[in-house]
Amino acid sequence: MTNTPDMPAYLNVDRSLTGRRWEGLSTDQDRHAEALVQTTGLPAPVARVLARLGVEAEAAASYLTPKIGELLPDPRVLRDMEKAASRFLEAVKQRQKIAIFADYDVDGGSSAALLIDWLRQMECRATLYIPDRIDEGYGPNEPAMADLAANHDLIICVDCGTLSHGPITAAKGTDVVVLDHHLGGETLPDAHAVVNPNRQDEDGQLAHLCAAAVVFLMLVEANRQLRGQDVKGPDLLAMLDLVALATVADVAPLVGVNRALVRQGLTVMGRRARPGLVALADAAGMDTAPTPYHLGFLLGPRVNAGGRIGAADLGARLLATADEHEAAALAERLDQLNKDRREIEAQVRRAALEQAEERGLDAPLVWAAGEGWHPGVVGIVASRLKETTNRPSVVIGFDGDAGKGSGRSVSGVDLGASIQRLAAEGLLEKGGGHKMAAGLSLSRDQLEPAMARLSELLARQGAGTAGPKSLRLDGVLSPSAATPDLIAQIEAAGPFGAGAPGPRFVFPDATITFAKPVGETHLRLTFSAGDGTRMNAIAFGAFESEMGDALVNANRAPVHLAGRLEINHWGGKQSPQLRLEDAAFAD
Repeated sequence: MTNTPDMPAYLNVDRSLTGRRWEGLSTDQDRHAEALVQTTGLPAPVARVLARLGVEAEAAASYLTPKIGELLPDPRVLRDMEKAASRFLEAVKQRQKIAIFADYDVDGGSSAALLIDWLRQMECRATLYIPDRIDEGYGPNEPAMADLAANHDLIICVDCGTLSHGPITAAKGTDVVVLDHHLGGETLPDAHAVVNPNRQDEDGQLAHLCAAAVVFLMLVEANRQLRGQDVKGPDLLAMLDLVALATVADVAPLVGVNRALVRQGLTVMGRRARPGLVALADAAGMDTAPTPYHLGFLLGPRVNAGGRIGAADLGARLLATADEHEAAALAERLDQLNKDRREIEAQVRRAALEQAEERGLDAPLVWAAGEGWHPGVVGIVASRLKETTNRPSVVIGFDGDAGKGSGRSVSGVDLGASIQRLAAEGLLEKGGGHKMAAGLSLSRDQLEPAMARLSELLARQGAGTAGPKSLRLDGVLSPSAATPDLIAQIEAAGPFGAGAPGPRFVFPDATITFAKPVGETHLRLTFSAGDGTRMNAIAFGAFESEMGDALVNANRAPVHLAGRLEINHWGGKQSPQLRLEDAAFAD
């Protein structure tokens, strides 16, 4: 959310201790929240969250209990879906050789694992092929596709392939099915079927699906066709843990069916039935029921670590394995690779930020490029630059004359389309993606002209016109009102993530009674309200801004504390806790 000057600052906080302007609900949202309380009887904090999300009173009950069966679209609304599922089942029935060509990220790995799991339950096997990020780059390439075609009857490209005209043509004599979600071009490759909600000839109603969700829909259609043959297919609901992981990790908006898929997927994951996810959760130290936070910040990065700086297929193999011992070994290796990745990322992030600051952080595009920057971390660093500057960001690593980069965008600015246009104009060797993220390859000579042109294209979409980020807040609470029951009711409006930001509340005029640094950058504190009720809070990264020192030295001055509510599990007991994100001293 960016500054909205015509709205008064919430609690008169124009600049918080992290440099942000606080914003509450709009006047219309306030009225809507009051109406929801009156018509539904929901607690005011829950009603305010629903009002901000645009949920009407008559839809509130179903929104709080979303059902897959009611929200799942008919897979056949997507072009080529019946054709893709029929060819897939033909290969299964005839025991043909199937190859799965998957992207090396969480979405690609989850998509591949879905197919492998389904096929295993049908007593079929498939060859998994994931390209090396450095040697082969993103998506199908001609040598790999030609080799796979020589030994397989069907190649299924997941989370890639929509723009792979040449590589798919190279798969001579073999049918290719593409299950993807990346932005399509004006023409499609010569594949047997291309299922993609972001094809140019789709209506865009399912454009928010990640690739794993597209694969899931294809399996729904496959099971439907099997039922027509009096054959029972595998239990698809048990596979929603993989769809949830991919949806959150790929930052797909948690709206519509995505919300139901993630919600049910979290329940499935909580049963700890998939060896790979169990081993990975244990390696990450997860000791509570999974949440979108765990998927996006603990599990996702570890699955990605193999594709970023290790063997590209490690993540997919982990997600697909049915062997607990193999899962434990793969999870341990990925956990170590993730630690290595963090060190590499920190080095590149420091260099990229310094370079971007020298170039200026107020342009429509923030970018940086450097020799030897690992291509496996440039996307993460681009995300950090975007978060810091509230502008689309691109980070490129060069190896000699060849550069590979990743970009991340902000709401309302379609980076993928602009990158794709640059490629069509010959300013890049290749490039593509979707609205919020894109990848590109270019030479050193192309660097400056390409970034200048990209900046121009993004400026036309309004990039760079927004002010610094503001903090959106749903309302005020007192520590005595923040009970575990209320927190559970608020969580029922979730899951929260991209497209459905999690609720934040303010505890106004609080008094800090205890504050202690934890580690190098974190802060743990206890605060109280006027009635003496106390509540604990944890502020991660507090000392990365002035907030940490300011709160430690607050000297009982009244302070507004803002953040997300959570339940802390300790010693068999539950207690409310504030995950503190921002603060401001009361006037």
